[in-house]
Amino acid sequence: MSKNEPTDKLAILRHSTSHVLAAAVLEMFPEAKFGIGPAIENGFYYDFDLPRTLIPEDLPILEEKMRRIISENHTFEQADISAEKAREDFEKLGQVYKVELINDLSEAGNETVSIYKSGHFVDLCSGPHLDSTGEIPADGFKLTKISGAYWRGNEKDKQLQRIYSVAFANKKELEEYLHMMEEAEKRDHRKLGKELDLFVFSDIVGKGLPMLTPKGTVIRKELEKFVLEEETKRGYQHVVTPLLAKVELYKKSGHYPYYKDTMYPVMKVDEEELILRPMTCPHHFELFKSHLRSYKELPLRIAEISPQFRYEKSGELSGLTRVRMFCLADAHIICSKEQAEAEIINVLDLIDHANMIFGLKKGEDYRYRLSLGDRSDEKKYYKDDDAWEKAEALLRKVLTDLDTPFQEAENEAAFYGPKIDVQIKKVNGQEETAFTVQYDFVMPKRFDLQYIDKDGKEKEPIVIHRSSIGCFERTMAFLIEHYAGAFPVWLSPVQAIVIPISEEKFGEYAKGVAEKMKAAGIRVELEDSSESLGKRIREAEKQKIPYMLVVGEKEMQSNSVAVRKRNDKEQKVMPVDDFIASIKKEIKEKK
Repeated sequence: MSKNEPTDKLAILRHSTSHVLAAAVLEMFPEAKFGIGPAIENGFYYDFDLPRTLIPEDLPILEEKMRRIISENHTFEQADISAEKAREDFEKLGQVYKVELINDLSEAGNETVSIYKSGHFVDLCSGPHLDSTGEIPADGFKLTKISGAYWRGNEKDKQLQRIYSVAFANKKELEEYLHMMEEAEKRDHRKLGKELDLFVFSDIVGKGLPMLTPKGTVIRKELEKFVLEEETKRGYQHVVTPLLAKVELYKKSGHYPYYKDTMYPVMKVDEEELILRPMTCPHHFELFKSHLRSYKELPLRIAEISPQFRYEKSGELSGLTRVRMFCLADAHIICSKEQAEAEIINVLDLIDHANMIFGLKKGEDYRYRLSLGDRSDEKKYYKDDDAWEKAEALLRKVLTDLDTPFQEAENEAAFYGPKIDVQIKKVNGQEETAFTVQYDFVMPKRFDLQYIDKDGKEKEPIVIHRSSIGCFERTMAFLIEHYAGAFPVWLSPVQAIVIPISEEKFGEYAKGVAEKMKAAGIRVELEDSSESLGKRIREAEKQKIPYMLVVGEKEMQSNSVAVRKRNDKEQKVMPVDDFIASIKKEIKEKK
């Protein structure tokens, strides 16, 4: 276990269990050569060089061997020995990867190294460990998968076999985690996106470049409409700026040195060097500077639904969550320092409102993180200690006054100021930063942003960078998983489906109902195929359509529909006009 790994009890348990796995592998393959086996989130892994390729059926065999080793209650014995002696011992064992690690430690000036022994298994390890294998709960772990992993992450080195495991303090916690993972797999947006026909990828279009289908586009456009309407209500002015700009713009902003590795290559056009934009803030600053501004115009809230481009490595691309072109609900609030606190409060209120509409609970589904700068890191952070202190204090005050759950994170700020990160909890239990609210005291200097105050003097504003719902692609991925594809009515690509019991007898009536609903602005489909009624209903349920409207003789005679809600076997007959009024109300209220 390396010295920078967590030393909490669960991490110690997990790392100790990784040694038990290694002992079991050695028992199964006496010629096994060992890589490393660290504790990771929710478990551990260990890398092996083995005489044959592992198969899934090997995992339960190894688990049984591990349980036996646990029951034998071997003591974890630590010893510090000379690097030379360790090298000799591991060379005799044929452990070439451990010898390489010992050589590295020796070259770094370590005269002694730490080893751990448990039973017959000896490993190069700095610990810490449990006192004995008997302290490991035999029903608290599960080997989950096998994958390939290059030694030390270098593709020029040999590929080893990596065994992953999850491990917890008891059986109950393990079962809860495995259930959560099973649910996360069912809700995986890549799987549901295909089943519900929401987006596709094409090799010839390119990696990380999703194409939204008509159904996926409905969701995207509804999200855009929601953002546009809500932000307009709150005083934002929407703009449209170019998708590319001169490289000089990003050199001026300071982004180029920090982001050039994630930007696309420069294009030479006539005498200009252009680049696809990775962010919109410099464009918005130039809009602000297009004419002289008065203090009466502040705060100026410039918003844009803006496509942006960032290079993501192929191995990091994942469905809609990691893409190479994305669209952000972006905005920059240019205001006086005195207005900053109120503006940040308003931004957080907008974020809370949007999350409430999506059915997310603060403190449970999302929380805030205050990301701070490192004063000593002058390469990464703009040198102005006083400005950093004041900006961080302001953000901390806002979060504290709002009594909102948050944590602080060192060295996570952007180079131009501290930020509040919106941390979303995904269905697999992992947390990730969805978007940020940033206090910026650097860009106004770099772009010479000025406004005329009430005394007629030039003053420098500050900038608040923010997003209301983040990147649309990532938000869509999160919502697909959050709702398990069963979107609320306002977001559903198809809001209702009309199903005649018999197409021959009631097809015309069903068609008239569908046309009336379309005229009322409802997204409706007519299912009049020759399949059985039961099969058509099952298919509508599979597509997670919120309302199924079954029509037959009784409904045709009374100008009504038999309404069946998603996941509800009960049917309620009601006049067509009443149903239309009811669903329109539900859509408007975004329930």
